[in-house]
Amino acid sequence: METNEKELSPEESLELIQSMILKTKGVVADDSFYFLLWGWLVFGCCIASFILKVYFEYPHHYIVWLLMPVGGILSGIYGARQSKQQRVKSFVDESLDYLWIALGSAFVVLVVINMINGQAWQTAFTYYILLYAIGTFVSGKLLHFKPLVIGGLINFILAAVSVKFNYDYQLLLGAFAILNSNIIPGHLLRLRNQQTQQKNM
Repeated sequence: METNEKELSPEESLELIQSMILKTKGVVADDSFYFLLWGWLVFGCCIASFILKVYFEYPHHYIVWLLMPVGGILSGIYGARQSKQQRVKSFVDESLDYLWIALGSAFVVLVVINMINGQAWQTAFTYYILLYAIGTFVSGKLLHFKPLVIGGLINFILAAVSVKFNYDYQLLLGAFAILNSNIIPGHLLRLRNQQTQQKNM
């Protein structure tokens, strides 16, 4: 029986495998953008909120968190531009998308819960740090990137420790959590990708 499928030569098979590897490596650059965007945004809001509340005793210190939708808009714009490039999505791509969509939804649900039950804010960052721990640990494993894995493990410890602190200092713990799980690994991730691209040029 005839078949329309063309059998690849060993050389063509090798080229196909190499192109697939390069496409998978391209994921690293995309993910570093999101880690750095949300990392610096949340870090800045944690520090700003702490300063406004503790040093200036400003009653509406939480207003800085209204910047979160800005992060969502920037993420959406960046994601739309990336999709126009028609890059083939790998299993890792889709897994990371679903992971962070689920965690992002969990963050929103926790915010709603905290708004309904005002007392819940006192331990809010314990759960936020825990979600960051899950997200960065799983992302690190999927991307085979140890700094993310280590950052996630540190955050599991921080989440447990954070219950001993009041809300003010949980803000600082949140800033530290995002520093070691998003910002530092994000910059290292981008650096690794740049080095990979230079080697392939």
